[in-house]
Amino acid sequence: MAAEAQAISRYDPSRMSCGTVRATIAREGAVILRYQSTRTPGLPLYDRYVRSQRFCNMGEVRARASVPSADTRSCIVYKCKRVETDRHFRRRIFPN
Repeated sequence: MAAEAQAISRYDPSRMSCGTVRATIAREGAVILRYQSTRTPGLPLYDRYVRSQRFCNMGEVRARASVPSADTRSCIVYKCKRVETDRHFRRRIFPN
């Protein structure tokens, strides 16, 4: 069964309040957030942030993350991370 392709919106969270960032993700389900690195000036960072686990691919879990917003340096959001199971059946999360 083929899935319908949809465009994903892109936003700059540093121009939005944290509440607006979170509301936008909740409304759209998944968005790309692009912002400047606080550690390396001039370095653009971006990633895909999601509302729930259902927006993650198989083998991924929803994991807590943070992005800078207009009103806070650490706005809590969620993104998908790959999961690997070791021989002891403990789940470990690795960055994409």
